[in-house]
This record gives sequence, C-alpha cells and structure tokens, in this order.
Amino acid sequence: MLDLVFIAFIAFVLMLGLRRPFLWVLLYVYIDILAPQRIGYSIITELQISLVAFAAAFGGWLLLDRKEGSSFTLRQFLMLALLVYCWWTLQSAEFPESAATKWDWVWKALLFAIFLPLTITTRARIEALALTLTLSIATIVIGTGLKIVLGGGGYGNLKFFVQDNSGIYESSTLATVAIALIPMAAWFTRYGTIFRPHWMVSTFVLGLVFASLLIPVGTEARTGLLCIAALGILLLRYTKKRLAFVAAAGALGLTALPFLPPSYYERMATITEPGGDESASTRLAVWSWTIDYASRNPTGGGFDSYRANSFTYVMPVKEESGNTVTVQYRDVVDEGRAFHSSIFEVLGEQGYPGLIMWLMLHGLGVIQMERIYRRWKGASGEDEAWISPMAAALQMASLIYLVGALFQGIAYQPVMLMIIGLQIGLNSYLKPFESERLAKNAKRRVQEGVSPSQHRAKRRHEVAKARSDPAPT
Repeated sequence: MLDLVFIAFIAFVLMLGLRRPFLWVLLYVYIDILAPQRIGYSIITELQISLVAFAAAFGGWLLLDRKEGSSFTLRQFLMLALLVYCWWTLQSAEFPESAATKWDWVWKALLFAIFLPLTITTRARIEALALTLTLSIATIVIGTGLKIVLGGGGYGNLKFFVQDNSGIYESSTLATVAIALIPMAAWFTRYGTIFRPHWMVSTFVLGLVFASLLIPVGTEARTGLLCIAALGILLLRYTKKRLAFVAAAGALGLTALPFLPPSYYERMATITEPGGDESASTRLAVWSWTIDYASRNPTGGGFDSYRANSFTYVMPVKEESGNTVTVQYRDVVDEGRAFHSSIFEVLGEQGYPGLIMWLMLHGLGVIQMERIYRRWKGASGEDEAWISPMAAALQMASLIYLVGALFQGIAYQPVMLMIIGLQIGLNSYLKPFESERLAKNAKRRVQEGVSPSQHRAKRRHEVAKARSDPAPT
C-alpha cells in the first residue's frame, strides 16, 4: 500500500510538470533526500524513480523551460572542476571497486548542484526550492522526533524510515542537517508567500525546531551537540536582547537535563576527554595518518583511500576493584578506519588540489551570503525585505554544516550541495536588481551633492546609532 501511495504521488507530480517543468526539479530534490525507493517494500524498490526524476528535471529545463536569468557562475565552475578532478583521481584509485561505488552517487550530487542554479531564476522558485528542502528533511526529522519522545533512541540504535545507516539517514548526518536548516524553517514564519505567515505556520515550525533539537539527543550524536552550540552562537548576531537570549537558552538546557538518559551524559563527556574514548582516539590517529598520506600522495588516493590506513595508538583502560580505580594504558592496533572528517576526507581522497577547491566552494558561499545580507539589510519593501534574512539563513546553514563536517565524512552530502545551489541561485537572481539599486543610489547622491566617501561615513554613523539605541520593548 505504501508503495502505491509513493508511486501515485510521483506520477501526479510528473503530470503536473507538463505545465510547470520546474516541479520536476522539486520532485528530484524530494526523491533524492527522502529516498522513497528505500522506504517502500515491493514495487517501488524495483523502479528507477531517481533516474526518471533527474531525466525529467534536466529534459524539462532544456526543452520546455524559459532560460531567462540563467548564468554559469564561478562556484558552478568550481563544482565542475571538482567533479572532473574526482573522476581523474578515480582512474588511479587505490581501491577501485569501493571508489567506483562512492563515485556512483557523488557525480550525481555534484552534477545536480551545478545544474540547480540554472533553474531557480525567480523569487517563487527560490522559495519553492527552500520549502521542498525543508519539508523533505522535516518528514524524516518529525518521524524521528516522535520515536525519540515515545522512548526510542540511543547511539546507533535509532532507526529512521530505512534499515541502513547511510546518507541522510546516518544519525550524525541527520543531526547536522536538521540543525542547519532551522534558520531556513524560521524564515517561512515571516516571509513565506507559498504558505503565508500564519499561526499555523508558526506552530508547525516551532514543532519542527523542537524535533530538530531532539535529533542529537535521540541519536546521542556528539556532532549534533556542537551544531546546536554553533547555531546558538550564530543567532546572537541577529538577536537584539542577547543577555535574555543567553539566559533563556541556558534555562532551556537546564530544564532538559533531568530528562536525558545516563548514556547521553556518558557519550557527551567524551567531547572534553577524547583520549579516553576509542572512537575519538581513532579519529585523531586517522587524521594524523591522512596528513602523512597526503604528503606522500599530494593529489590524493581516490575515493575510500582510508582503507589503506593502519596505525597503533595508546588507549587508557579503567579497572575497578572495590573502591580502587586503576588506569592502565594499552596499545590498540587498527586499520581501514574512515576519515571521520570532511577536511581529511577530501585531503586523503582528492589531495591538496581537491581540498583547495572544496574550501573555496564553501568559503565563497559564506562571503557571498554576507555581502547580500549587508547590502539588503534594512530593506522594508515586501519585494525586498525577504532577501537579507534568506541570505542569513543560508549562511548559517553553511557554517553549521562546516562545523558538523569537521567530525564527519560528509564532504559531498547531497543536501548541502543543494544548499550551495540555492545560494548560487539567490546570488544570480539578485545581480540585476543590485546593479539597478546601486545606479539609483549613485544618481541620488549626485543630486544631493554627497560624495561616495561621505555617503559611507553617513551610513556607518546610522548603523552605529541604531546599535547603540535601546531596543524597543
């Protein structure tokens, strides 16, 4: 029955796309994130629905969609260069079979992220893509949150819609993505046009935020806790009453403490004592090995090159005898352990050239969103007020992802590559308006007899005054 529901929904959207081809792009986003073919039991598992949706998305844009506003940007070129470079390293990969398995989904994720900005050329499409991303993740997050509330959970024990622990359904990955998309979900409570701001929208988003914050608790993912901390720090920038915000966050955290299981405390305690946890000790050893490996293979060893690692590290072992606790140190030999960090993942697989491209790709996104946020901050018109908050939400998504990526091998996570595509689309969409806006401002300054330096000084004074004025109660 579940298979038929999925198939009927997909077929319905495919038919709607005959009049609105962009719906096929959104359909692929939905399928790629939720993976209904992995959730179903019979018919749908045999169908190539992802391939059908991608072919429809690309073919619809190529044959039926208008190309107005489409452009190829520097960040798209970086993704294309990274895609080609990954293919090049694949040819000499140390482990060809496992490398080919990873390449099978990485090239699709990169190619779709390159293609995506070409399709989002209007505000409606930007919002529709953001909404599809948010709701697709929300489907998993809300279902997982309900399981946690009803007593499920535990590291490696919490099962989502599927029975494997990979992709977006991997616990630490889901925790990172869920926290990263909280600012975007909040954006819809004030600026949405598909679902207008309403108490029902606000209530749904509030429930989604609560469920998202539950994910790191239910999965006991340490990375999720770091992402929550990163979100709190980033939100301070946009909060007028910072002391009240910090106090409220602290009170909320203290209120939640009695409801957390002992296993959660034990696992979180290893953040401050990595040497006492086998998983954390392994990561440090793998990272050290990767640096040495990259010095010998500066262009990388291809996908899954971590399988070549072998190392020995010292692990403290506590032994209790009555009231006496003794600590002994023993050597642990390990091999073939995953990178557990996107930085070292790219460094080990694509070497220094790949790492430079990957860092530039994300760094430019943070800078672009900052520029858009500053340039459109304070815009009050309905057609402009949404821009700065959207840029801020996308920037926070990138920064939170990067925090999570420091401790997970999610360098090519499809959801975050779609976020990059959304950032590029927003930047490309705004370029004509920014040029027009700058021309109008320059013309007005000339009429008023104000030089550019005087205008900048006046603007700085206004911003400083606004910050020093007490916030309205």
